Amino acid sequence: MEATALAYLAAGLGIGMAAFGTGIGMGFMVGKTVEGRARQPEASRDLMTTMIIGIAFIEALALYALVISFLLTFK
Repeated sequence: MEATALAYLAAGLGIGMAAFGTGIGMGFMVGKTVEGRARQPEASRDLMTTMIIGIAFIEALALYALVISFLLTFK
């Protein structure tokens, strides 16, 4: 295989795995937040704030993978 083909393959697999991992992480986080809100409705605001901050950090990982995939693709 040529080096360019391997770079394209690595870019595709990298962003695919990153999207899969972040999707799993976000789903787990949102599920646990909904459970927490059901158990303690008075803590709803704190749980929502923490969840949104956590989702922003998780999404940043997917964006880093996207940037690396672009670097591999357009090199």
